Amino acid sequence: MTERQQLQCSKIVVKELQAQGSLGKLPARLYRPVNAGKPAPGLIVFFHQGGFVGGSLDECDEFVRALTLRAGLPVLASSYTLACRQPFPAAVEDAYAVLRWVARRPNSLGWNGERLLCAGIEAGGNLAAASALMARDRGEPALAGQILIMPMLDPGLTTCSMRAMNSNPDVAGVADACAAAYRGYLPRVADRLHPYASPLQSSRLKGLPPALILSAEEDPLCDEAEQYGARLIAAGTRTLVRRLPPLPLQDGVARCNCAREQTALEEIAAFIGALRIPGIGD
Repeated sequence: MTERQQLQCSKIVVKELQAQGSLGKLPARLYRPVNAGKPAPGLIVFFHQGGFVGGSLDECDEFVRALTLRAGLPVLASSYTLACRQPFPAAVEDAYAVLRWVARRPNSLGWNGERLLCAGIEAGGNLAAASALMARDRGEPALAGQILIMPMLDPGLTTCSMRAMNSNPDVAGVADACAAAYRGYLPRVADRLHPYASPLQSSRLKGLPPALILSAEEDPLCDEAEQYGARLIAAGTRTLVRRLPPLPLQDGVARCNCAREQTALEEIAAFIGALRIPGIGD
């Protein structure tokens, strides 16, 4: 365990539990600041990276610890059904089910049930955005905000930043990996236009919770993240878009590592503070 991990462990309590997915139980972890009041004034539900076909709670553990400390709120990190087991819409239905499960159990999860946020990195960012759409369409739960960190939002792989990867042999494999991920998650071509699979394709973006969208320089996902932010703004959704420094693209947890840097965590903390959650940023 690194010195940073030891410090985080001393300030955070982590509880292994089972969240309720759309068809069954899902491994999850609840992270709480040691000095958090009871009940906490809000909670963040976080979905991990992995291109819909991989990733785990372990891979995002250090990032979620840092997020918990900097945000000052408990974070529920949940797994979801990977595409190798069942393709779309299994993962996004899991994500939505977890939001409902969390919203209905504030007492057992140590928060007051008033301000719920969803968040995710890469494929998890897609699930956070899509589950926010589902919550609006299905009438529950009410969300206070959404935090999308370098999200995958365009199964068509049509943006300039994505196409540019193919012309660079050093990182062309990154675009190939995105294409393979979408083939696994969306084997039916028609599903690639579904707003719950590709929020960027949605024609209805009104009535969504405030959004923070973090992109990154030289990331193939950069353009789709920023395009989605622009569309949210045009629809009247309070949205903040920020671009982070370049990523080490060949690193499987690069997005977690990049988002854990102080600038990204500061952006997240400022966004949460601007939501005027009592006890946060006072």
